[in-house]
Amino acid sequence: MSLTPAQRWRLILGNAADESEELTGDALAMDQALSWLYDRDEGDGAGPSGQGSGGGSGGPGQNRSRRSIRGPGGTSSAGLATVDWLNDIGRLFPKETIERLEKDAIERYQIDDVLTDAEVLERMEPSTSLLKAVLKTKHLMDPEVLAAARRVVERVVQDLVDKLKPEIRQSFSGTRSRTPTRVYRQARNFDFQTTVRRNLQHWNHDEQRLYIDQAHFHARHRRHLDTWQVILVVDQSGSMAGSVIHSAVTASILWSLPGVRAHLVAFDTRVVDLTSDVTDPVELLMKVQLGGGTDIASAVDYASRLIDNPRKTIFVLVTDFYEGGSPAALVRLIGQMADQGTKVLGLAALDIDAEPFYDRDIAEQCAAAGAYIGAMTPGELAAFVAETIG
Repeated sequence: MSLTPAQRWRLILGNAADESEELTGDALAMDQALSWLYDRDEGDGAGPSGQGSGGGSGGPGQNRSRRSIRGPGGTSSAGLATVDWLNDIGRLFPKETIERLEKDAIERYQIDDVLTDAEVLERMEPSTSLLKAVLKTKHLMDPEVLAAARRVVERVVQDLVDKLKPEIRQSFSGTRSRTPTRVYRQARNFDFQTTVRRNLQHWNHDEQRLYIDQAHFHARHRRHLDTWQVILVVDQSGSMAGSVIHSAVTASILWSLPGVRAHLVAFDTRVVDLTSDVTDPVELLMKVQLGGGTDIASAVDYASRLIDNPRKTIFVLVTDFYEGGSPAALVRLIGQMADQGTKVLGLAALDIDAEPFYDRDIAEQCAAAGAYIGAMTPGELAAFVAETIG
């Protein structure tokens, strides 16, 4: 539709605009749609995350103030359901504006139920932020939407694997092999190709015969004797979404490395062992359900029972340390593992930014019990693991 310059400015500025220009029809509907989204900002300009509401790059409602808009029949924009809002913006705005509105709804205002629409998921650019929103809402999705969500998960996970795999593998490339190698001179270990190649100078053309000066045999690796366990225990409360995603990808990459046996355990008030899916981070993330309370001690108790050899185990607890269970039990279990020789890491964040928000008091108690406490990127965790087992 065609808007006058005055109408355009009113849509952009909200209460700050001169409202002598009356809005009707589609122009009023556009104003309602913008108000439904951007009037969520507080009147002082603070957005939902405590940042200025203009923190983006100049979106359609960046400077709008909170107000009550009533449309035909006295229906307030605040009363719109998300699905109605999606239908409205799809009818009223051009494609580029629709994409920006949907992006702001998800990333700026955390209106995650926007993603229960398959068309929205198809339009959105896959990103870690979008994946977090998918993980929070996938239990609300019907099969069609869930299939679209899975495609988002696959693309984001593949991007993360492509980004993290070289960094993690590089951490291991400089470590010496701790795997003992023995050569057993048995027929089943005979290396035919190497033997022929290295004895070609002994070929007798007249006799048409190759004389073997030295036979070569395959080495037999006893890798199982020196395999290290890396056990990741990950808090799946809503605030830890980024760490859940990166833990899943990191565990799958660690699993593929020689000398490492990775486990992944997720928890809220329940404990779920996801190790059987650790080689498939997409399937693993589709089984994660973010949100709920936390019982860290119960998860640590379960995961500690997976340890085969404490002195060859790295136990990584990824949590914000806000314990809904027993802090005393948590500290005691960590102390027991540390005393037995297990390397215990308590990470308040495991993602690209490594910017933690956590309960410092309980974290300090865990540190006093023998855990290393901090925050790491996946690459830094890989470097720690490589240095420990190297």
